[in-house]
Amino acid sequence: MPFGVPFAVLLGGALFVIGLYIDQLNAVFDQPTLRQALATCIDLTWLPKPWPLNLDPLFEGSDALPEYAVCAQRPSTWLTALLARYEINVPIADYPAGTIYTSDPTMPTAECFLVSDGAFAAVGSADRIRNLWRENRPNEDLKTFYTPRGAIITPGLTDAHAHTLQWGFKEQLPLAGSRSIKEIIQKIEAYVRSHPEVEADRSRWIRGLGWDQTRFEEGRWPTAADLESSPLLAGRRIALVRVDVHATWVSQAVLDMLPNPLPLSDEEIEKNGGKVMRGPDGALSGVFVDTAEALLPLPPPSPEEKRAWFELAARDALSVGLVGIHDAFADAADVGFYKGLADEGKLPLRMYLMGTLPSEPIPTSLTSPTNTSSPSEWPHLPRLHGYGPQSHLTLRGIKLFADGALGSFGAALLEPYSDDSTTSGLMRTNPEVLRSQIEALAERGWQVNTHAIGDRANQVVLDVYEDVLTKKGMRAEEWRPRIEHAQIMTPADLERIGRLGVIPSVQPTHATSDMGYAESRLGPDRIKGAYAYKTLLSNSRRSIMPLGSDFPVEGINPLLGFYAAVSRLDTEGNSPHGIGGWYPEQKLSRAEALAGMTTSAAYASFAEDVHGAIRVGLKADWVMWDRDIMQVPVEEILQAKVRATVVDGEIEYGEMYLCGMWAIGCRGY
Repeated sequence: MPFGVPFAVLLGGALFVIGLYIDQLNAVFDQPTLRQALATCIDLTWLPKPWPLNLDPLFEGSDALPEYAVCAQRPSTWLTALLARYEINVPIADYPAGTIYTSDPTMPTAECFLVSDGAFAAVGSADRIRNLWRENRPNEDLKTFYTPRGAIITPGLTDAHAHTLQWGFKEQLPLAGSRSIKEIIQKIEAYVRSHPEVEADRSRWIRGLGWDQTRFEEGRWPTAADLESSPLLAGRRIALVRVDVHATWVSQAVLDMLPNPLPLSDEEIEKNGGKVMRGPDGALSGVFVDTAEALLPLPPPSPEEKRAWFELAARDALSVGLVGIHDAFADAADVGFYKGLADEGKLPLRMYLMGTLPSEPIPTSLTSPTNTSSPSEWPHLPRLHGYGPQSHLTLRGIKLFADGALGSFGAALLEPYSDDSTTSGLMRTNPEVLRSQIEALAERGWQVNTHAIGDRANQVVLDVYEDVLTKKGMRAEEWRPRIEHAQIMTPADLERIGRLGVIPSVQPTHATSDMGYAESRLGPDRIKGAYAYKTLLSNSRRSIMPLGSDFPVEGINPLLGFYAAVSRLDTEGNSPHGIGGWYPEQKLSRAEALAGMTTSAAYASFAEDVHGAIRVGLKADWVMWDRDIMQVPVEEILQAKVRATVVDGEIEYGEMYLCGMWAIGCRGY
């Protein structure tokens, strides 16, 4: 209908009534008409907060918000009717009510929560929050944020197994998804041509990450000769890390830097958990697997490179709803780097580091002394508990390696590989050395996080964990030993890991990435104990199973893991078993998947009383999503976007709007 004077009067009166209903009404006068103002305010716009992140407090001076409430917006029937009666095209009735998913089993969902000094001070209904405020602050207004239509809130998510700096590292020359050796060479050539400083200096190192020979059209491992075939790349120092970070492919120029013969024989290298690949003539082919990678004279990254990599990783993590990362490989230099960031107050994420120690007698460089596995000679690593002014840095666990990876035939199996009967994989660390390390660390009060993929490796680790727990009097709830990946297990060990209280730290996207070749590699019997996430969770005596991504092996977006866990499908909706999912009996529910990224991840890092749920007393870490990932059809999960990521009650990504009910007169933060 036309906008005549009677309509304007009627609409103005309606807006006045709305103003009486809401807590506060800040009129929007900069719109050409009230109709546009109403439509614009209800259909909120959310904009990303630019980098750098968390370098300055978000709320300062007069804008400080030490206390505020957040409520899920719920459609009003009378307002919907009013808009429809006067043909105002704001279809709010078509959108579902917002929900706050708490990950707190005592109150799975809530309508509102109150934030005070960076923590959740109250959780419950809007009436409860309002009444609590009025009882304690009768003369003060409660600033309240409302979710946009259809949006939901979850606790902030934690990636329970990832490699933060390597995410930034891979971005300089990403190779993931390459379908052939030829395609990789083309990508390297394009990189060189687009970086004049690299093209001009043939002695400059070129490094990349992400190749996977199981996807190559050539059907074979790459070689140094492949790189030498390109006139632009010939003679250059090139080192390319496999997608699982368990093998490195190097150029002939790098091979020429190695002594001939190598300081260790092939047999000695394999005995210590590594492998060097050779051609038919016996010469080094250019691929080094697992511990053999330590033979390569790769230059360490500079502090400037690390800072750039971290900033890239932090930006990407916050933009997809991550508030914390369990970093699964932090050597002494990395620990020092993170301490420096923490001292500066520039850790916008909660970083739970797994320190690393020498675990094999292979030199880290050609000039360094052989590493020792003796606990008395390990380098000193500081124990850090909520370190720094933000309390975001913790180091109380040590990462050990039992074996390698399945894709590079490095996972240690009890029987030979089904598609290569000549090998059963590699124990990266000698079982007796591994036992001495685990026992020594347990005695010193360190959590132990052991990488184990193959069924033999998992069995060896569980044998040691069981002895420590049963013979040395350790309690699982106090020690919280973890197996990182827990990928392939015998039926007996699937039961044993839960009975012992050992924490399986798994990565659901590994299942959907590997499902194209895993069954042929393991055979029809072993595959039943592989990627068995539902079984692992059901057997856990505390229902604890943290979920991670292992990025950059997989993508950084936690919704990729969430989707893989609940669907057992690839991102195109396919699997070897059809649209129902790969071994669908191992699917998790959405509540279980969310818990894996919230409460389980917190428990696995001794932080269940710090964060991981929207519960009174915990840190106010939460994420607002543009749609309900807990309810939408499974094929829509990956379409969800983050509207805001909040850590310690402060917005680290996105924006929120301070509004009255239905967002009249919103003020952006």
